[in-house]
Formats: sequence, C-alpha cells, structure tokens
Amino acid sequence: MLKYKIQGPTKLKGEVTISGAKNSILALMAATLLARDEFVIHNVPVLRDIVTMQKVLEVIGAKVRREGSSLYIDTRGVNNYEAPYELVSQMRASIYVLGPLLARYGECKVSMPGGCAWGPRPINFHIDAMKKLGAEISVEFGFIQAKASKLRGEHIIFDFVSVGATANTMMAATLAEGTTIIDNAASEPEIVDLVNFLRKMGAKIKGEGTRTIVVEGVENLHGVEYTAIPDRIEAGTFLVAGFMTGGDILVRNLIPEHLTSVIEKLEEAGAEMKIGKDYIRIKGEGNINPIKVITAPYPGFPTDMQAQFMAMLTIANGTSSITEGIYHDRFMHVLELMRLGANIELEKNVAIIHGVNKLTGAKLMASDLRASAALVLAGLVAEGETIVDRIYHIERGYEDFDKKLQNLGAIVEKFDE
Repeated sequence: MLKYKIQGPTKLKGEVTISGAKNSILALMAATLLARDEFVIHNVPVLRDIVTMQKVLEVIGAKVRREGSSLYIDTRGVNNYEAPYELVSQMRASIYVLGPLLARYGECKVSMPGGCAWGPRPINFHIDAMKKLGAEISVEFGFIQAKASKLRGEHIIFDFVSVGATANTMMAATLAEGTTIIDNAASEPEIVDLVNFLRKMGAKIKGEGTRTIVVEGVENLHGVEYTAIPDRIEAGTFLVAGFMTGGDILVRNLIPEHLTSVIEKLEEAGAEMKIGKDYIRIKGEGNINPIKVITAPYPGFPTDMQAQFMAMLTIANGTSSITEGIYHDRFMHVLELMRLGANIELEKNVAIIHGVNKLTGAKLMASDLRASAALVLAGLVAEGETIVDRIYHIERGYEDFDKKLQNLGAIVEKFDE
C-alpha cells in the first residue's frame, strides 16, 4: 500500500499552481448525460475520483478521453442506465448520475454510494427530491431504482443545506416540465460553476449563489466547451501549509472570493498575505495565534478545511477551538494528530486544541481525504520522520500532492511498502 514518508520540520518556499476543482468537475461530468452530444471540459486534474467518474460514464455508454488537462466526453452512445456497485461504492459523488439519467432517459439504477469513511451523509435528500419531481423510486438489494415518464417541476425545500442534493435536483429539473424552486439550496462556488455549465448547455436557471434556485425546464440541452473553476480546498490547504511551516509561498490559479472565510481565519491566526486577482502570497513567522473556528455551509468556514486548520492549531500559542457544524463526527484525524504529540480534547462536535511547542514524527493512518492532507501538513512541522499510510485518500482529491510539496522544499517521498 502506498505511503508518504515526510522528514520535518520544513519551511515551505516557492510557488504552487492550484488544479481544477474536483467537486465541481464531478458534477459537470455527470451533467453531460443530460444531452446526447459532445463536450469538452478544461482544467481537469488527474485524480482517482475523476477516473472513477470517467469509468461510470463509460459503463453507461459514453466515450471519454483525456488530452492533457482536458476531458472530451461523447454521450451520443449512452445505452445503459445502471451505475454499478464496483464503481459507485468508491465515491459518493457517483450519485450525481441519478438526476441526469432520470431526466434524460426516464430510468436508472444506481448503486448506493460509498467514499470517505465518515458520515452520515444521508442519500434520502436525493431520493426524496426525485420523488417530488415525479419519479417512482425503490431501494432494493443496495440499488436505487428510479423511473419517470416525465419529471415535473415542483417546490423542494431541503431540511439542511446539501451540495450534492442541490446539484442532483438542479440537473434533473433542467429537463422537467414546468418550474422547479429549490429552497435552502447550497450556494457553494461549485454549485455556481455547475449552473454556468448547465446554462451554457441551454438550461434556464437563476438564483445561483443564493439559498433559492429557480429552474425552468426546457425540452433539450446540447454539448458545450467549458473551463472548470480552480479548487478552493486545495488552495486553502496550501495556504495553511505555507503559514504553519513558517514559510513564504505564492499560491497561483485561485479565486480569492471563494476563500473569504479561510483568509479571514488565517489573518486572525497571524498570517501575512498579499492577495491578487488570481493569487495569494502567504508568509508565516512561526507564531500562530489561537482562534475559534465554526464550520458552516458556504459562505461560512468550509468543513473540508477543518482538519487542515486543526493540524495548524496544534502548534498555536494557546488554546483554540473548532466546532464542526456540518458533520458532527468528522474528527477521525484527532487521534492520529495526538500520536504526533498534539493536545486535543473532544466533546461531541467540539475540539479543543491546546497548542504545544512541537510535534514529533510517528506512523499515521489516513482515514479520509481531508484528514490525510492534515496529517501530511502536521508531518511537515513535526521533528523527525512521519509515515502517512493509505495515501490513496489523498490521491482522490489532490493532484501530484507530493510533487507540489517537493517543489516547495518539503522532504516528502511516496513509497510502496
């Protein structure tokens, strides 16, 4: 099994370029199923999750090829409406094919999804939304089976904000009869990116970036060429890495407006930043102020940055707190950070982090995508050697993570034991 060997401590210096947004591109790839046509998506990183979604599309009958950082998708040969367990179990975002297949072809059979080993992230929001749009759905033998002669517009109100359910419902509604109103919708940049993609395909949507999205169904959609937004979570991860190591790095190809809450908390922690149109230069002096973080739906502080900030705060000058307001049990990285010498107390969905003078290297086990990145960041500041196992989690969402860190001066080696 692949692992990282990290020798610390290290001060990162140099430039790093951020890749395309995984969480946006997965939805864009699924959205191509809404039309029988040809598509080109640019700024696509090489990631395990994107390869998995490519395989899902190919099983369904689409043709997909990569040229550099571009994906060419031809959906004119789609002839199978089943997304199998072998693929869907690897990645929760595979559920995105549910709405497009149902809307375009009137039927689908999608395995219950898998992915990171933390939850719960209920799939019922997706299912209930499809039912409200007029689909007949049953869940049997681990599969969601759905049929609808024609979806109909409806007023859908989510109990809490869900990016995945918002995306799936929005895609299904583009071809439904009439108007669909989605209340308590997600407003993340990835949702806005999907709306821009769908609108370019011919969809009629308004309200993106707010809590109410209105979709007016159309008869047909068509192929497009589109460039995905950069990954705000990868950008945030490198900003934290540069600051907590006391480094000086320039992070390129990002959209600062997508990182407002992260930037505010880094500044509160003492980071010095110069912010440009599509870059941020961040410096650290080795002193990290204790802060309080509460995760919340966008534009609040992203839950996908919680673990990285916790790694940073383990060496802050005082006591910090992180309240997980979205996924209350997303703390599987805590015990691993404590193996490095971190002093962390957990009480329900609140972590109290008492900063320590130093961390020391240890063997660690990654549990999910963002936790994996946090363990690597902690290893960069720990004295001695840190081994991070199960780095396939990292490769699901960070393109060439080890190489980008190496280019910044980190001593990181990928090896297979």
